[in-house]
Amino acid sequence: MPDSCLVVDDSVQFLAAAKRLLEAQGMSVVRCASSRAEAIVLVAAEAPDVILVDVELGDEDGVRLAAELAATTPRARVVLISGHDQDDVSVLISGSGAAGFLPKYRLGVAAIAELLSPR
Repeated sequence: MPDSCLVVDDSVQFLAAAKRLLEAQGMSVVRCASSRAEAIVLVAAEAPDVILVDVELGDEDGVRLAAELAATTPRARVVLISGHDQDDVSVLISGSGAAGFLPKYRLGVAAIAELLSPR
């Protein structure tokens, strides 16, 4: 199971809720970022095990950021998240280099561990 994560989302409310939820379930949320630039800096500084990236990152492209992080940070596992179901965003996320996808309503330590477990 991953020990630490960074959450990247443009919603301050979601960042706070995700941090509370994940920490209550035993995961260390090292930091939260609300933009691509902030995420790049924090990933380098914090070296999280998992990076959760919102598909719709405000005016920025979360899928592109996920691809960039997956290519430049091989130690970390990138997981795309969205308020939409996977069927609704599968075309967008294909080829992203992310280790997987979780809808926000399923977010939790167990779901992350299951997604990232070797099959």
